Amino acid sequence: MLSALHSRLFWVGQYIPHSVELEGKNCPLHEYVWEMIQKEEITEEEKKQIENCIEILSIKEMEDEKELEEKPLTREEARTLYHETAGLLRTIMDLREIEDGTMKENAKRFQEQFLSQRVKDAKLWVEFLKKVKE
Repeated sequence: MLSALHSRLFWVGQYIPHSVELEGKNCPLHEYVWEMIQKEEITEEEKKQIENCIEILSIKEMEDEKELEEKPLTREEARTLYHETAGLLRTIMDLREIEDGTMKENAKRFQEQFLSQRVKDAKLWVEFLKKVKE
């Protein structure tokens, strides 16, 4: 499980946790990331908040990883802890992309490719219908 956390595509299929307990507080992590994604621009103050959140999440992730490595866990406990840790890593990765702006760039590029492919598909479909009609 530890090696899976450090694999290149560990985040595939992992979800950002809806909430996580950090420093004794229940933090709505999923909601926070979603709010940051929806913003057109991130202010310097928000960037500092994101960086602070990344730091706190990184500490929590390392604690979870150490527990996964050292603590005697049942298979189910280990699986649950693995998914929590992977979710934290996914969150950290997404927050870094939000902070540096690459998430917006990637989303824009994806939308452009998606729309381009839809146009190509429509043209192919029209051509197919013309041939079938003949």
